Amino acid sequence: MSERVLRPVRLTRAAFLPFGEVIEADSSPGAPMNEASFVRFADLCRVSVGESGRVCVSIARCERPTRLPHRIERVERHPLGSQALVPLAPKPFVVVVGPAATSPCVGSLQAFVTNGSQGVSYYPGTWHMPLIAFESGQEFLVIDRAGDMPNCDLFELEEPVVLVEEGSARS
Repeated sequence: MSERVLRPVRLTRAAFLPFGEVIEADSSPGAPMNEASFVRFADLCRVSVGESGRVCVSIARCERPTRLPHRIERVERHPLGSQALVPLAPKPFVVVVGPAATSPCVGSLQAFVTNGSQGVSYYPGTWHMPLIAFESGQEFLVIDRAGDMPNCDLFELEEPVVLVEEGSARS
């Protein structure tokens, strides 16, 4: 059985829409705040926590950087709420996502690379690769659901997927 190879493409709002929302302060004018000392880009994504959940804001710091090619053997989803990941320093990161379904389909997985300032918010139930970073110490703001009910399903892929660099000649 051969491995599927994924090459990330540039993250755009339109391309990512089936899986979630892109979080970024784009070219829109924003709104002044704090006596116009700042411009606020508000309501950049919806936060879904379900009926019995609450919003949880965390910081995740990379202890073991990932190198490409990277073999993906499992994916996860959060069925009860959304999950947002926002880099705290201008460093690109890669996400691999698949549509919400009972189980993921390897053939439907897609890879996206951020521009370093974009974050993502996965819709509830969207299958995705666990968070990776390319530099030790890289930090992410994580906004997701907390509560009494478990909200992370792991799925071992029957067929591993290999994530390669953008534009790599490997097929």
